[in-house]
Amino acid sequence: MSSPEPVVLAFPFSGVWRVENSPARRIPSHGTHAFSVSHAIDFVAVDARDRSAPRTWRTWVGVEAPDGFIGFGEPVMAPIDGDVVAVHDVEPDHEARRSQLRLVGYALGQARRTRRGIVGLAGNHVVIAVTPSGPFVLLAHLRHGSARVRVGDTVETGQQVGECGNSGNSTEPHIHVQVSHSIGGIDAQGVPLIFSGPEGQRWVPGEGEIVTVGQ
Repeated sequence: MSSPEPVVLAFPFSGVWRVENSPARRIPSHGTHAFSVSHAIDFVAVDARDRSAPRTWRTWVGVEAPDGFIGFGEPVMAPIDGDVVAVHDVEPDHEARRSQLRLVGYALGQARRTRRGIVGLAGNHVVIAVTPSGPFVLLAHLRHGSARVRVGDTVETGQQVGECGNSGNSTEPHIHVQVSHSIGGIDAQGVPLIFSGPEGQRWVPGEGEIVTVGQ
């Protein structure tokens, strides 16, 4: 069976963001096909020195407050026109972890988060249906209380739907984007995605690539 055509998306942010876990490097990009994350991609806001937040002793051995990160609270925009079919906005923004020591402990909680399904993994999120039967675009790890849309709303590309946060399965504030055939469920299948740049070019940014929008 041939792969479906990739869904063309606009970048859901403005500013300078670094690409993580890109399907340009490997598929599945997040190490699994479960929960339709096979072609998912992550974006982390960074400064001119490619840092997502200043480094302190907590960076190496502790946990960090999410509001100390550049991306925390940054607007998240709809990357495509469609109808909002799911909104979850009650999960807390937990502490960030860049310390290898703290990341080991966090990994041990992965099974617990997975048992909660899409809520435990995506945290606060918005899902946009491109057509009533799909595909469906999910924006995950939004800031608690930041959702600006409700189920049933029609959104246009570039319209703000929430803010970047650190909810769900997230070690630091970032935007997670994925496309699927259906909503939720461990067996939901991922769909390839591709982004349209400001000059009309289309590509899947590679891991570590810096994407600048609107500057």
